[in-house]
Amino acid sequence: FVSAINNDPKTFNLLTARDGDTWDIIEYIYHDALVDYDPLTKEFTPALTESFEIKADEENDTLDVYYTLRDNLYWTSPSSDKKIKVTTDDVVFWYDEIDGDPDLQLPAYPGQFLVMKDGTEARITIHKIDERRFYFHFPRIVSNPILMTSMNFGPRYLFEEVKKEKGVEGLLEMHGVDTDPKTIPSLGPYYITEYTPGVRIVLSKNPYYWRKDKKGNTIPYIETIIMKIVPNQNTEYLLFKNGEKDSYGLRPEDMEELLSKENPDYTVYNGGPSLGSAFLCFNQNPDNLDPVKYRWFVKTEFRQAISCLLNRDRIAKQVYRGLADPALYFYARVNPMFDSEIKQQFTYDPDRAVELLASIGFTRDSEGFMTDPDGNRIEFDLIMGVESNIGIDTGNIIADECSKVGITVNIKAIDFQKLVDMIMNTYDWQTVMVSLGSNYWPESGSNVWQSSGNFHLWNPLQETPVTEWEARVDYLYNEGSYTVDPAEAKVYWDEYQKIILTQCPVIYLVYPYTFAAIRNTWSNVYYDTLHGTETLYLFRSDLKP
Repeated sequence: FVSAINNDPKTFNLLTARDGDTWDIIEYIYHDALVDYDPLTKEFTPALTESFEIKADEENDTLDVYYTLRDNLYWTSPSSDKKIKVTTDDVVFWYDEIDGDPDLQLPAYPGQFLVMKDGTEARITIHKIDERRFYFHFPRIVSNPILMTSMNFGPRYLFEEVKKEKGVEGLLEMHGVDTDPKTIPSLGPYYITEYTPGVRIVLSKNPYYWRKDKKGNTIPYIETIIMKIVPNQNTEYLLFKNGEKDSYGLRPEDMEELLSKENPDYTVYNGGPSLGSAFLCFNQNPDNLDPVKYRWFVKTEFRQAISCLLNRDRIAKQVYRGLADPALYFYARVNPMFDSEIKQQFTYDPDRAVELLASIGFTRDSEGFMTDPDGNRIEFDLIMGVESNIGIDTGNIIADECSKVGITVNIKAIDFQKLVDMIMNTYDWQTVMVSLGSNYWPESGSNVWQSSGNFHLWNPLQETPVTEWEARVDYLYNEGSYTVDPAEAKVYWDEYQKIILTQCPVIYLVYPYTFAAIRNTWSNVYYDTLHGTETLYLFRSDLKP
């Protein structure tokens, strides 16, 4: 099966994989978590675990989640004939020493802590029972303990040794792109067996992967996946048209040509609107920002005004050729707490934007430029990944609409890895356009939405909430997470959504429709925005086993 990514991987390390192209590769060796969630049945099902059980002690307001690992899980690699059994020790080590190491500041770290009723914090702890069984102890009952404990993990036997010898820095330097990929162990459906920089990644089927179909056949069916590295999307499109790729994620401008071809050897699948949206975010971190711009960005009215200058309908029409919907909601539609009545009130309205700016003393000077009360012209940089033409086109529309009221927006497209470093480490940015996926669960994104989170983009790692509204969001997040009854929890989550949509720390743009073209030689194709293309079950109907 031949597909493509747009950039070379930045790493083969689970700890440092940040961009989508890198994760597309890493996911094949760390494919599964402890449990799966089926969005169609809305049920959790065992994955790496054989079973799980929740035991709540209502009298003491505590809770335990018990897991039993499957007995057929192994770390293996194509460079060795060793099969190293996956045990409880792998999970406990990863939870305590990797996800639980504050010096690593991984996204999972904040999710290990609960706010108790007295306002103190207490940690969710993990405990070994035997080689396959373990449990998580919650010091307080929560509404979704399976979501909070399902996790990916790596092999203890490798990571523990490196941590002992080289510490955190050694962990972060592991499995760089100069590593022989055949030496990297896999628990997932594939091995990485070749990496030729700028050319391709080759993935080979892992014969020890645990999944089997109902007839006992090993999964996946595909023996080899070749991921060509094609930086230019036009080139990727040409490769697909020439029959050199088996799948292609369509851009809006590709639709007419692909759909008008007579007797095509491919089928175009419509996955529906995406669950998430790219968004705009203003840096409100006082330590790494021009004090003038800081004074603008921390004003709620300023952020609301920019939201009123986002012409979402124009972006959908011009950038996506009508194949997108305005993003007006905080939660994805599949989120259990989604409510169609709770939506963005600061939609496109330039006159309202000017009124909001005037309410905080911003006016236009004699040359038509918008200025603050001190006479500073309103001008800021908007950064985005250089890899996406769609992102750049969207940014240009934003800049054009802002210019109509005298605001200058400088579009700066940069390497995505540099963008990640700026928003996570150096904080030396003004405004960013990026996507974090979808708010699939109300409890999702504890490291983003809570003020203490390390990915609280606009002002991370706050010791105490800087603003009253952030303190209220923290409170609502915690109370919603700890309220088991859905009707009672909805009261908290409704207010939570409304505050974020009103305060506009992030401002969502559009939900693009998603399309995939796949060669007709492949059978058992399933594609939608919930699952993407499920390649594990694809097979060639024209070949005999």
